[in-house]
Amino acid sequence: MLPFNFAYYKPESIQEALELYQTLKVQGKTPLYYGGGTEIITLGRLNLIYADAIIDLKGINECKIFEVRNDELIIGSTVGLSVFEAKKLFPLLTDTTNEVADCTSRNKITIGGNICGRIFYREAVLPFLLADSTIITAGPKGIRKLLLSETFHKELQLEEGEFLVQIIIEKEYLHAPHLSIKKRKQWDTGYPLLTVTSLKKDGYLRFAFSGVCPYPFRSISMEEILNDQKLSYKDRVLASFEHLPNPILNDIEGSNDYRLFVLENTISAILSRLGGEEHE
Repeated sequence: MLPFNFAYYKPESIQEALELYQTLKVQGKTPLYYGGGTEIITLGRLNLIYADAIIDLKGINECKIFEVRNDELIIGSTVGLSVFEAKKLFPLLTDTTNEVADCTSRNKITIGGNICGRIFYREAVLPFLLADSTIITAGPKGIRKLLLSETFHKELQLEEGEFLVQIIIEKEYLHAPHLSIKKRKQWDTGYPLLTVTSLKKDGYLRFAFSGVCPYPFRSISMEEILNDQKLSYKDRVLASFEHLPNPILNDIEGSNDYRLFVLENTISAILSRLGGEEHE
């Protein structure tokens, strides 16, 4: 049970959703866009989120698409995470999302809900950061096509009343060599300690991280060092740590020192398995 009542709306078009949001705001309401709803329920029960109007985006066709078209993979924001396990069009995305929560939850969690959520892991964004993805958003300024790398800074920077419609990945990235490693302190489900994803493009390893800091990120500065074949794996990793964003998480899942220890071993394993040549 949520500690507040709300009105529920399910528009059938992007324009209807935008107009509905603005109308509700004029009426003094607090509307929220809704994809899967798991986070609204979780945070609502803790009194960390409030809405008296919910706008369900799952009735909008553009938000439900999941297909390759014109050499691009298009993923609608309301596609559930479990779909990526059944239809492996982007294997790195499947490998990254198939351990998010449990199977029942993945049937409800949507890709847009994970990326735009408030819980800091949001590991579903990592493959898209590595694949130079673009996003389609809809808001008061109309439909916008943006580079994800220019729009995601700790979180997806959406304007008031704007929502994520689609994510687009060029076909050349879909089956590139890749690896996703999720580390947990214990158990097979629940929140991870950290997640590291890597994709190899033109012989160059790209890295993105979740659970290291209070937000997911990709670091170009770290990548430059991690691809320096003049250094050993250990020296690369330790030198790359100088470019880690702050702060390093220190919570019930693990201390900051323990996270760095696990991160060092995880990155080294990726360098070895994806063929990052090591200096002798």
